[in-house]
Amino acid sequence: MFDTMTITKVLASLAGALLIFLFANWAASSLYHVGAEAHGDEEGPVQGYVIAQPEEEEEEAEEEEVAEVTFEDVFAEADVAAGEKAFNKCKSCHSIEEGKNGTGPSLYGVVGADIAHLDDYNYSDAVAGLEGEWTPERLNDWLADPRGFAPGTKMTLATKKLEDRANVIAYLATIGG
Repeated sequence: MFDTMTITKVLASLAGALLIFLFANWAASSLYHVGAEAHGDEEGPVQGYVIAQPEEEEEEAEEEEVAEVTFEDVFAEADVAAGEKAFNKCKSCHSIEEGKNGTGPSLYGVVGADIAHLDDYNYSDAVAGLEGEWTPERLNDWLADPRGFAPGTKMTLATKKLEDRANVIAYLATIGG
């Protein structure tokens, strides 16, 4: 059943397969090898990029004070026309027509109104549990991070830029106020 020729063929096949795997490993290692060089006093190679920055920029950044802009300052200079344009993102869920709710409640007269003031809209428990009015400052906090303002709310769209929030709030203040 097993003669020496069969045993020789089996051993040669195993040796050939081993050589193919070793060659494939060597080829893959050379193709996908990322060179690393040691930096500083660290032991062993460290991979990454070193971004050189001129020392002048660091000194200037330390000397330069960042003037913090408050919402009240930006809101005082808000542009209603820019707010109307920025509100286009909100139109997919909200309406500015009185009594016309969409996925989100109608925003007609929202500035200065009580939170969860519409009887014909089913607010989430997170929003329904809030008390107070939608002042421009509260609307700013809401638009900056709705889920941080009212964890569990259905609203997910956050407006990152302070100027955009101020402009949208200024626009909403002109609607049904």
